[in-house]
Amino acid sequence: MKNAKHYSSFRAKSKNRRKLTERVTFFFCDFSTSLEMTDSFLSNKISKNMKEKFIYELKIKVRDYECDLQGIVNNSVYQNYLEHTRHEFMLANQVSFADLHNRGIDAVVARVNMEFKYSLRPGDECVSRLYVKKEGIKYTFYQCIFRLPDEKLCIRARVDTVALVNGKLGRCEELDEFARRSEEMQLD
Repeated sequence: MKNAKHYSSFRAKSKNRRKLTERVTFFFCDFSTSLEMTDSFLSNKISKNMKEKFIYELKIKVRDYECDLQGIVNNSVYQNYLEHTRHEFMLANQVSFADLHNRGIDAVVARVNMEFKYSLRPGDECVSRLYVKKEGIKYTFYQCIFRLPDEKLCIRARVDTVALVNGKLGRCEELDEFARRSEEMQLD
C-alpha cells in the first residue's frame, strides 16, 4: 500500500513537471525565436551595410558623475544615452512624447536587449546611432554607441517599444507615419 501511494504521488509530480517543462519549452522557443531575429544585428561585427542603415546620430560627452568606482560609465547610464537618443530622434521628426501623452497615447519600452562591448571613460566623446523598423505592433529601435574618434563599438542594443492608446495596446497613426518615414530614409 505504501508503495502504491508513493507511485501515485510520483505520477502527479511527474505530470506537474511535464506541464512545467512544456511551459518552459514554450517560453524558451519564443525567446530563442526573438533572439534569432536579433542575431544579425547583435553579431560581433558591425558590417558596412549595417552602418549605412543608421538614420540618426547624436554626439554625447561622458561626464564624470556617470562613472562608477571602476572609472567607467555605469551600465545604467547607457540606457539613459539610448533613451535620450530616441527622444531626440523623435523630436527631429516632429513627434513629441508630451503631445502624444496629452492625447492619451504613450509610447513605452516593452523589451531591451543590450550587449556591452567596450567601456567609455570620463571625458570620452561618443556618438549614439539608431535606425527603426515597424515589426507588427512593435516599433523596434536598433541602436549602437561608438567611441569617437576611432569609432570603437561600445554598446549595441535592440529596444522594442509599443503604443498604449488610452491605456490599452494599440496603434498610433503618428508613430506609424514616423516609422514609414524612417524606413524611407534608410532607402535613400
